[in-house]
Amino acid sequence: MLFSVIFVAGCTDEAGSQTTEPGAEAAKEVSIGYVLWDSEIASTNVLKTVYEQAGYDVELKAVDAGPLYQGLADGKVDMSISSWMPATHANYWDTYGDSIDMVGQNLQGAKVGLVVPTYVTIDSIDEMNSVADKFDGTITGIEPGAGIMGMTETVIENYSLDYTLLASSSAAMAAELSGAYADGNWIVVTGWTPHWMFVRFDLKYLEDPQGVYGGEEYIASLARMGFKEDNPDAYAILKRFSWKASDMESVMLVVEGGATAEDAAQAWVDANQDTVLSWING
Repeated sequence: MLFSVIFVAGCTDEAGSQTTEPGAEAAKEVSIGYVLWDSEIASTNVLKTVYEQAGYDVELKAVDAGPLYQGLADGKVDMSISSWMPATHANYWDTYGDSIDMVGQNLQGAKVGLVVPTYVTIDSIDEMNSVADKFDGTITGIEPGAGIMGMTETVIENYSLDYTLLASSSAAMAAELSGAYADGNWIVVTGWTPHWMFVRFDLKYLEDPQGVYGGEEYIASLARMGFKEDNPDAYAILKRFSWKASDMESVMLVVEGGATAEDAAQAWVDANQDTVLSWING
């Protein structure tokens, strides 16, 4: 009951429920869950636009990572393309993975870690305590439930950092980074690629000698159990969906420039019809 309340409260762009008359053809409907990272807002809206071009009604559900995985495991959402593997969302997969269909990888070459402007004169996490005053002893983070936040708590403990992890949101983190960068101030944030901030600013990852953040990541597509059998055509589109970091970043940049996620996604879909049709038709 508690999860149901959380999941509904976190939903955006919800469609009303529909009933189908006996003998009538079932409507082409899918639901997509996602986390509110700029990268996942971009990719999910692109996939939504693709499904709409294919004739589907699409319901988006924006939730934290934990409820997203639980929703997939409980069959409350059809799919997600927001799974960061193998490290960032490892704890969620360990908890719910046996009840979720791992469809495949939709983007390779992702990464997470602590990010600073290149004018910052340290290069490794194990140097952070020596310059804690320059960072005001603060690591600017994102949503409390994000996998990268748990990993960063482990980093603080393992490296004995004299820092406080400030929880906020992905948008607030980017705003703090933008302001500090404009003034030439030192700042360290929980960051990831693909992200528009690496295109807009000169940034670098701090080295992680202990490997807490892991190595190269991939973004996976997930589905609820039974979705393949219930909706094989929609499942096939999900399985074929795959793109490059540069594609995702181009959509994020348009959104960061002031466009809505829906308009940015539509523009990308319109400009990449060969790719889109290959996802839809195979």
